[in-house]
Amino acid sequence: MLKSMKWILTFSVILLIIASKSFGEQLPKITFTPHWLPQAQFAGYYVAEKMGFYTEEGIDVNIVHPSASTNAIELLASGESDIISLFLITAINAKQQGADIVNIAQMSQNSALMFISKKEKQINKLSDLNKKKIGVWESGFGEVGEEMVRSNNLTVEWVPILSSINMFLVGGIDAMTAMSFNEYYQIINSGLNEDELNIFSFADYGYNIPEDGLYCQNKTILNKQNELRKFVKATLKGWEYAKEHKTETLDIVLEIMKREHIATNRSHQSWMLNKVLELIEPGSKNVKKGELSEPDFYKTQSILINGKYVENKIDFNDFYKPISGN
Repeated sequence: MLKSMKWILTFSVILLIIASKSFGEQLPKITFTPHWLPQAQFAGYYVAEKMGFYTEEGIDVNIVHPSASTNAIELLASGESDIISLFLITAINAKQQGADIVNIAQMSQNSALMFISKKEKQINKLSDLNKKKIGVWESGFGEVGEEMVRSNNLTVEWVPILSSINMFLVGGIDAMTAMSFNEYYQIINSGLNEDELNIFSFADYGYNIPEDGLYCQNKTILNKQNELRKFVKATLKGWEYAKEHKTETLDIVLEIMKREHIATNRSHQSWMLNKVLELIEPGSKNVKKGELSEPDFYKTQSILINGKYVENKIDFNDFYKPISGN
């Protein structure tokens, strides 16, 4: 009986040691929220999670998408998310409005925004948009297009639209705002040929404003700088892997979208992945992947000031606090 009690006691101690060791080795947790629903726009993060790049760096990353009632900025402010993605212009606007938000890495270096019109509308150059109806999303991202129109002395009627392209297809608007990686693809796969459309890419008119960046609060930089560095490093690795393994990446994206009950198809997500990968490349910009260009920041801020979205200026170094992924 005594031997049995000693064995039980010894076994219990061993279990406690194992449990204590396992508890001590738990990885630091990071919650990341993309600013939109699951799609190939965020493939690099999905790949980094699926392939174990975050775990290899020593962090446990939970990817939580926003819901219909809560956006990424709200989740960051409440502390439910440690890191979020946002368009640069959205983040500067939020910072100007008092949000505690800083850019720690810039994933996108170029703009996907464009105006699209049907050639039958006789809109062949930018000035032909004068006094026309242009669809713009109710969810935002209209600031750059509005500034491009204003700076070219055009008067247009802005028509709020949802993410659907239906109003454009039925001729309810003369042109619409679109992303090269999303709505443009939907339009050319709805029965319209590319040669039936006119494209006005914002980048071609001096508005090559970067889009997706990574953001956190100042206190997170103070308390979790090492975890943030690991997140940025693994994320950049995720995007590189996505670039070299597109078939596998699409499998990962489609698996997530299916799980979240989001209708799509492989062709659409393949188009999106290729276009987003193009946006990540700095090209002629004097920055490396993951870095925010100072001229891009001030150009974006000037758009917000000129459009009277904000009044005050903020300093680049107060907004951009890079966390190196090296």
